[in-house]
Amino acid sequence: MGGAPVTERVIIGHDCIAEGVDWLCASEPRFATAMQGLPPLPLRLKPDGFAQLLSAIVSQQVSVAAAAAIWGRMVDARMTTPANVTAAPADDLRALGLSRQKVRYAHALASAGIDYDALRDAPTSDVTRTLTAVPGIGIWTAEIYAMFSLGRADVFAPGDLALQEAARMIFDLPDRPKERALRDMAQGWSPWRSVAARIMWAYYGQSKQREGIR
Repeated sequence: MGGAPVTERVIIGHDCIAEGVDWLCASEPRFATAMQGLPPLPLRLKPDGFAQLLSAIVSQQVSVAAAAAIWGRMVDARMTTPANVTAAPADDLRALGLSRQKVRYAHALASAGIDYDALRDAPTSDVTRTLTAVPGIGIWTAEIYAMFSLGRADVFAPGDLALQEAARMIFDLPDRPKERALRDMAQGWSPWRSVAARIMWAYYGQSKQREGIR
């Protein structure tokens, strides 16, 4: 992943979020309307690295409570590093609550040899390409990782159902847009697509009285 360091904007604090909100509200009046009555948008920044992606795999297709319980057992068992996961027999990981498929995904991630430090300086397109090459990591997980763990300001996750529903409500669409259509819509929100997503998750949360993303 050589070449020049990435020049993409990175969100590092609430001032970045505020700048993005101002730009979006000025360029798209429906974002300004959506922001009315919303609390301040959260940063939602998370750590990067192996453990964060493994946690995302653990969380797939289970409830938030179940994911938290399984991840707690993984942490207690020190199964949060590539070396420990690689060395762990499948039965040991199964005993912690992972399905057979997730055991396979965990071992694949542990053996992928990803240079997480290098991802910090890689273009987002390279980040998503690297991550989605690992079994068990789809484009949604890769885009969420780029958005929150790497702080990229101009990433969107149009496969997210909460974002699709928020787009339907904010833009008064007859139906929830599909992933391709929402990806095309979001092009107009560059260079602040990650902030647009935060607005939409917040709007969804307030409208539906539940979180769109943890």
